[in-house]
Amino acid sequence: MKEKNMLPDSRGYFGPFGGRYVPETLVSAIEALGAEYAKAKKDKHFKSDFEYYLRQYAGRPTPLYFAKNLSKACGKGRIYLKREDLCHTGSHKINNTMGQALLAKRMKKRRLIAETGAGQHGVATATVAALFNFKCDVYMGQEDIDRQALNVIRMKLLGANVIPVLSGSMTLKDATNEAMRDWVASSGYTHYIIGSVVGPHPYPMMVRDFQSVIGNELKGQLKQIGEKEPDYLIACVGGGSNSMGLFYPFFNSRARFIGVEAGGMGVNTKKHAATLSRGSIGVLHGSKSYLLQDDFGQIKIAHSVSAGLDYPGVGPEHSFYKKIRRAGYVSVNDREAVEGMRFLSETEGIIPALESAHAVAYLRKLKMRSRDVCVLCLSGRGDKDIDIIRNKIEF
Repeated sequence: MKEKNMLPDSRGYFGPFGGRYVPETLVSAIEALGAEYAKAKKDKHFKSDFEYYLRQYAGRPTPLYFAKNLSKACGKGRIYLKREDLCHTGSHKINNTMGQALLAKRMKKRRLIAETGAGQHGVATATVAALFNFKCDVYMGQEDIDRQALNVIRMKLLGANVIPVLSGSMTLKDATNEAMRDWVASSGYTHYIIGSVVGPHPYPMMVRDFQSVIGNELKGQLKQIGEKEPDYLIACVGGGSNSMGLFYPFFNSRARFIGVEAGGMGVNTKKHAATLSRGSIGVLHGSKSYLLQDDFGQIKIAHSVSAGLDYPGVGPEHSFYKKIRRAGYVSVNDREAVEGMRFLSETEGIIPALESAHAVAYLRKLKMRSRDVCVLCLSGRGDKDIDIIRNKIEF
């Protein structure tokens, strides 16, 4: 178990997944990034700066909240919420962008680029760019620009340039394609902040490490309140950064990991984003993982009511967790997710992002015992999704 917890290997593989599938023009930039990150991890000043900004700027530690009403409404067990929605910028994304921005400073880059779906990663990238005086360009599919208008305004207000992507399904996959193309042409002065545990090595490892603050904090908080080790850890999975940040520090524990994917219109239809539940192994955006693809390896269009889960791939470490059965992956459809959003709003007075609402919705299906402890990562707040759900909920 200890050896598995130390993955990826030196080539960036989590078992058969991961790796580095990039154009030759990016190899030197990727190698330089990997080398700098390896040095930064051992640098006490880098670690000190990262912790300072997470604490004094991003607002960590985030609370661990005992959701008494939710626990009662779900019937059994004690349910806690890890409140990443209370981070500065409204989601866990700031953990990773802060770490990568500090790394970009060490590498003397002048410009940050990012891809974004729900906009939370774009807002977090625009925020650290403003803080550290980087020029910032954020690629976003036109479909997502239309359904996440509030976050587009926030990015522009922070000084970022939001570049519409009109190709393909005009969602997160296409935004990632364009960001990759930009990076190939500008890697000499640009750092690409990938927003999830996806992409070529070292990104899946690096993003996981920066997000592990979630699970590491949780360990101390449970101990502080005299609570036992969790029986269940639950989080939504698109690319999979908040869930990996929650799961990874508990790899060697007995906690059951449950990743909740976007079932869209149903996993038996063509309109879903349940990559681990319905995908097959292939290569996308620089690494090998489970993907939604056809028999010829062409990427299928993903669908979710949640822009942040609307992605046809998943982080390679999640694929590894699936292979070794360390985590279970389930799906919740659009209707159930919207209902999950209302359910948490009405029971606890907390409006979750649609991404997190998928995990909330699954709680109603989970067969907990009265002595069980469950922690759900509430990865983002839901005000960004009001325009999406306005016509989907009857008031």
